[in-house]
Amino acid sequence: MPSIRFSALLLIVASTATLSLAQSGPLLQVQTPAATVRLLNGAGGLWEYRPGGPGSRALIIEPPQFEVDGRAVAGLVTGFTAAAPQLLRNGATEYRFVGPLRADTTLRFEVTFRMAPDNPVVRFRYGLEAPRRAHALTKSGGRDAFTYLAVAAADLPTATEIRLSSFDERVHATTLAEAEVPSRAFENELSVMGPILVLGDGADAQFLLAYEHGSQFPERFLEYRLTPDRRVSLQSVKGNYLNGQPLDAANPYQTLWFEVAGVAGDEDALAAQYRDFALRYLSELDESRQPYVFYNTWGRQERTQWRGGKYLSSMNLATTLAEIEVAHRMGVEVFVIDAGWFAKTGDWRVNTDLFPDTLQQVRRKLDAYGMKLGLWFNPTVAALSSAMLDRNRAYAMSRGGVEAAPFAVWETEESQPLSVVSPYWEEFADELIRLTRELGVSYFKWDAVDQHGSDAAGHLHGTAANSPEERADAYAFLLPLYLTKIVDKVTRAAPQTIFDFDVTEPGRCVGLQFLTAGKFFLINNGPYYHNYDLAPMWKSVNPNGNANIFVEPGPARGWFTRAGLRYDRWLPSILFLTHYQPDEPRSSQVLNLASLILGQNGLWGELLAVSPEGVDYIADVLAHYKQVRDDITRAPPIVVGEPGGSPEIHEKIDPTTGRGAVVLFANAGGRYVYVTQREPSQITWHTGGPVGIRYDAQGRAVIEAEFTEPGARVVFFGVE
Repeated sequence: MPSIRFSALLLIVASTATLSLAQSGPLLQVQTPAATVRLLNGAGGLWEYRPGGPGSRALIIEPPQFEVDGRAVAGLVTGFTAAAPQLLRNGATEYRFVGPLRADTTLRFEVTFRMAPDNPVVRFRYGLEAPRRAHALTKSGGRDAFTYLAVAAADLPTATEIRLSSFDERVHATTLAEAEVPSRAFENELSVMGPILVLGDGADAQFLLAYEHGSQFPERFLEYRLTPDRRVSLQSVKGNYLNGQPLDAANPYQTLWFEVAGVAGDEDALAAQYRDFALRYLSELDESRQPYVFYNTWGRQERTQWRGGKYLSSMNLATTLAEIEVAHRMGVEVFVIDAGWFAKTGDWRVNTDLFPDTLQQVRRKLDAYGMKLGLWFNPTVAALSSAMLDRNRAYAMSRGGVEAAPFAVWETEESQPLSVVSPYWEEFADELIRLTRELGVSYFKWDAVDQHGSDAAGHLHGTAANSPEERADAYAFLLPLYLTKIVDKVTRAAPQTIFDFDVTEPGRCVGLQFLTAGKFFLINNGPYYHNYDLAPMWKSVNPNGNANIFVEPGPARGWFTRAGLRYDRWLPSILFLTHYQPDEPRSSQVLNLASLILGQNGLWGELLAVSPEGVDYIADVLAHYKQVRDDITRAPPIVVGEPGGSPEIHEKIDPTTGRGAVVLFANAGGRYVYVTQREPSQITWHTGGPVGIRYDAQGRAVIEAEFTEPGARVVFFGVE
């Protein structure tokens, strides 16, 4: 099995004894080789961040501002007490400091840092407790009124907004976008969404701020507000808390997690460090970061439907067992049975009409091959006849007092939408835990979870005292947090479980929050005919009703699906599962595999239609990929060209090992030459075709590739 798990020697300069912090003069400091945090608790700021040691450039973080009982209170204390540091499963360490608020000593303020020994990104969050007297969070102005942090950036003349959730209809997928924030945006007091904001000074220093939440651009629940003096503050916008939300002994308050990072260098250096953080330290669940090869049955189910059948026509034991055999021969490691395996949603029992043995033969075969079983779920529905709905009827989604209408879920019984932001979330988590034990499920695909669903009172997103609009905003804000609560509960019982959140349609919450718990199912088929204003032509173009465009062998599909690789500069592409097809001819197989090995790692289609020779070829390429996939996963990307152009080149060589791959795509015939930026291993293997490899005086590879038709060439470095 692959492994990108990391152990680290913990190097800390921090006292575990109880210390007090006077109003002036910093006495508490946490230092690792990668970053230093110093508590100030004064007029200069709440704390100071420095990448590396004391001589580096600092960023001062101003204290948060909360509204409690109708008045603003700042996160400054009479004195901090330090708790004992806690080592986390991913090798980072948590440091917690608590003290009475100066503005009201019946309130206790908490600041928590999470720091890794070899990465400069610091995660932090704040909390309020009221153990002795009841208080309430309020919105005296009628809207959210929290400021989570602020920094002065007058000496950082450049700013870049990194958006993670821009839905691009050209590729019908959420994509990453980098946007310069010009001086005129500060001068006109605009705001930007992020969630990542980079403030820099040329090649000398770069700082990063980020918040861990999720929504689709431009809808924002938090935003960075800018002022003419280049002050940046992170503000709550909507849904972050409820007016009148209790703050007492039974109801403490915690913010989202935030992040700060810095490097002495340019933006590429910062992006590489942040990418490393997202891979190793953003989550404690490193199984979601493993570069497994996935197969999902939905591509085959779609083709069955296009030919006049139904999505469930090929959902049966014999087909599944046969596909497992082929998937194993190809080198697939996670076998995912998509929608339709269940008798009814909510109760999530196996449909014995399709699988009479309740998937036991499937489980045994997968176990024998060392493969993982994955299943499809919609967490927000329960069948009308299900026991789950009977127990949770009070948590049905509704808007304006009208319950959401039941609907048939992929040719199964009609289901009632339920609010995940309600006590129902725990019962759903318990169902998943049961399935890990009874069926050995270790991969859960969540689909059809829209961010906006309910404004009902009496769940966990507001009471009758809150307006329907406020309750609706709170539901949308809390949804990604409750999804991660489900993951946390399940993974405590089954630590090696992977969760994948399908964001293939607009309106789903994309951001850093879910990446703390799992990964995204980014693209399946890509755009539809209707994305290109061809909707009236569906029936004439495809009488079978297939709405998907790029499902045939050839290069076109990759032009769209590789758009997801834009994330790879800041967030590893392994966190954005995208599916490619195994169909022959060989030229198409090479194109699809060349895309897959760049970290998107998914297959779907008709495995049983691939010839034995085609299966063997896929197995051969994936076997070579597996020798260097950990290196490819770690490697920051170097990209030349764009999908659809000639050439389009991806260099994924780990700078520390020299192992990895270079992939060249071309749509125009001719000879292309590429010189690697990094010095690779001189042990190579490539996928065939006219390819020449030599090394220059600096040890860089000079690759010459000849194309007579659209295609791809993959050169692996460091394989046997």
